Amino acid sequence: MNNKIKKINFNHSFIFFLFCNIFSLLTLKMNSVTISPLICLFLILSIGISHGSLDNYKGRKLFQIFGISNFLIFYLTYFLIALVVVIFWIIIPYISLIIFLIVASYHFGKEDTQFLITENTYYYQLLFLLKGSLIIITPIFFHFDETISIFKLLLIENESFYNFLNLVESTKVLLYAIILSTLSNILLFAKNFELKKFVIFFDFFSIIIINYYFSPLVAFTIYFCFLHSVRHSVSLVSELNANDLVKGLKIFIKKALPLTILTVIFCLVGLYLLNNTYNFDDSIIKIIFIGLASLTFPHILLEYLIEKNEK
Repeated sequence: MNNKIKKINFNHSFIFFLFCNIFSLLTLKMNSVTISPLICLFLILSIGISHGSLDNYKGRKLFQIFGISNFLIFYLTYFLIALVVVIFWIIIPYISLIIFLIVASYHFGKEDTQFLITENTYYYQLLFLLKGSLIIITPIFFHFDETISIFKLLLIENESFYNFLNLVESTKVLLYAIILSTLSNILLFAKNFELKKFVIFFDFFSIIIINYYFSPLVAFTIYFCFLHSVRHSVSLVSELNANDLVKGLKIFIKKALPLTILTVIFCLVGLYLLNNTYNFDDSIIKIIFIGLASLTFPHILLEYLIEKNEK
């Protein structure tokens, strides 16, 4: 079954690479084309977050391992962790942002690669972190001012933080960071060589291309929805029905729909409340990134606990 997943992900990665190239060229030729934050929000709510909407399914597995029968505890804990993240973001936003970017880098690097490499030593964890950091570094490298504007919208007002970023940008640290990320991709590719591991390079160049041609928000939306979310969903579909992926997909949609709808409702309520203070596009950006941060931490914690306790 692992070979089937590798083949699916290889084909998906190649198609995504072609899509990034064709879409970038079309956008370049049609200078007037703009993708609004509202479209980005719609894609993230409909496609992006769906891969985390089976956390209740994974939560049941974890509670069975721990012998806990009251599943309401899972929902309350998950919600409280998400709420704590939002509160921390309001109180200490720049520290919350830094932690989120580091955690997200590791999460993206690992989740996008673990179907190829299952080793979990400190060495590979470092490689996953460096690989995933490309998603964070490239928008800052190609669109520095626009990325800074997004950070400011996320309540980051610490001058020392921006002075540090200006120093990083002026001393070519970002370029060296991209080189390190490139090296991590090469090292991951070189581990037990097989043709399907070219996925690593397809992903690498796709991320470079979309961040070069598109704004940080649009580039992140394309990556998050059509690469990261799809790849993780393929693994979940396989878990639900390894013998028939079509049936597995139907089960996935059925199980993911309730939490996806609930998340959409929370986001729309948040958007309504924020829109009373900020303009519509700024409110959307806050909802996307602070909202994703609040969902990322309980999601990653759940993945970690399952990984540790299933062994």
